[in-house]
Amino acid sequence: MLGVPTLAELIDALDSWYPPDTAESWDSVGLGCGDPADRIERVLLAVDCVPATVAEAIDNGAGLLLTHHPLLLSGIRTVAADTPKGALLHRMIRAGVAHFVAHTNADVAAGGVSDALAERLGLLDCRPLQPDPRPAVDQLTVYVPLPDTDRLIGALAEAGAGAIGNYTECAYVVEGVGQFRPQPGADPAEGEIGVLHRGPENRVTVVLPRSRRTAVLAAMRAAHPYEEVAFELTEQPSLPAGTGSGRVGRLPEPMSLAGFTDFVCRRLPPTVWGVRAAGRPDQQIRTVAVCGGSGAGYLPDVRRSGADAFLTADLKHHVSSEAVAEPAGLLPELALLDAAHWATEAPWLQLAAGRLRERFGGLQVLVSELVTDPWTLHAH
Repeated sequence: MLGVPTLAELIDALDSWYPPDTAESWDSVGLGCGDPADRIERVLLAVDCVPATVAEAIDNGAGLLLTHHPLLLSGIRTVAADTPKGALLHRMIRAGVAHFVAHTNADVAAGGVSDALAERLGLLDCRPLQPDPRPAVDQLTVYVPLPDTDRLIGALAEAGAGAIGNYTECAYVVEGVGQFRPQPGADPAEGEIGVLHRGPENRVTVVLPRSRRTAVLAAMRAAHPYEEVAFELTEQPSLPAGTGSGRVGRLPEPMSLAGFTDFVCRRLPPTVWGVRAAGRPDQQIRTVAVCGGSGAGYLPDVRRSGADAFLTADLKHHVSSEAVAEPAGLLPELALLDAAHWATEAPWLQLAAGRLRERFGGLQVLVSELVTDPWTLHAH
């Protein structure tokens, strides 16, 4: 556990949990303002960077405001202090408050927004609704004399091969007999020209990121004693990762849609918007798909998942009407629950705060309790 961190150390931790390269291309994540060399004693987490949360950060002496939603998402031409966004930036900079954003990269991450939402509902056996593919992987098998095996494995590992999860220098080694007959012009490390040579060799198999293929093959050739290296390289199929958009899991006990809607309303932070549902009130809900924020685009994935209900935000009339209408019995019944956008993402704040507290013992971590959902009245 680390003490009082620098902003750079905080960013390293946040980027490891919510890799910026997993954000959508249109997104704006990372450091919006602040000096990475500054020491940060206190951080405030909030969904939105708005005047109220900026004031809360300043009032609480926070050196960092960490939000889910970006301040500078839409293209702007100026950050002048007489513009709304410029005024907030100037206010934070003058007060020594840095601003950092984890947005769509936090949506898809393990321990991210949708995981927090699923956890808030107590869903079991969760998996991504739309899984990310794992990075492309190759399998390399190379044949090497016994005395050179360790040196070769070390060279492959240094070039990026043999890493599996939290383990490095992973290799499968099997001893056997190799043979070859050197032809004129060859310069064999073992054996004689024209004479069949047999000798003990190890068959070494490692995996490697496809992005490291060129470097690993170069390291293999440099470390191998033979002038002609016998090897096999196989592209592995792309498998789903544990990260991705949305989550789908099962309730500990089934309940009616009416009961589940009431349960969701009690489990999410209260908002004027509340929770509305589309579907048959007595429909039995067992499997639930969730997506923090705007998730209408994942309805085809929800259908494929076999979920009985889908909880998200910002659902529109025609999309919702078509989703719950049963087309002549061709598709299973699907219920929709539409909650406030802010409420579906706010549970992530506590999850992220817990990670920060665990990593940095000298950091004070505050979570904003301000409801920054824009809807303030609801008449019916």
